[in-house]
Amino acid sequence: MIRLITRSDTPSLIALAEASGLFEPNQTEELAQMLDQHFNSELESQDLWFTDDDNGVVGVAYVAPERMTEGTWNLYLIAIHPDHQRLGRGGILLSHVEQVLADRGERVLLVETSGLESFEYVRSFYRKNGYDEEARIREFYKAGDDKIIFRKAFGKSAA
Repeated sequence: MIRLITRSDTPSLIALAEASGLFEPNQTEELAQMLDQHFNSELESQDLWFTDDDNGVVGVAYVAPERMTEGTWNLYLIAIHPDHQRLGRGGILLSHVEQVLADRGERVLLVETSGLESFEYVRSFYRKNGYDEEARIREFYKAGDDKIIFRKAFGKSAA
């Protein structure tokens, strides 16, 4: 079942991020701070956090609108627990996020990832799910590690 996250999901989401192997320790600390801010902020946020809950958290996705644009969003995080990968769950979670955004009339979803060879499976995932490589910023993250930006448009923007 895909649903919006709740405060009680926080420890499971941090554990999922750690288990995924995609995050350095300082990045999981930052994730914990982001979740804390999400639940404790007095400001109204448009950010959306989803989880794939199968008698426990097995996936997470986080999207937020791009500032100063109309209908452009960023997928900042999507991860599936290693014990549940290669079962189509990531694609289903991503499709759910896309559908929610499309239903709201949003236009574009952007995703950025590393250009390292070890991230080819990530880039392949986005291509398989209908994303096009839109841009590449050479040596963005560090020497030899490009930032690759993928794009998928909804509705009228899809043309």
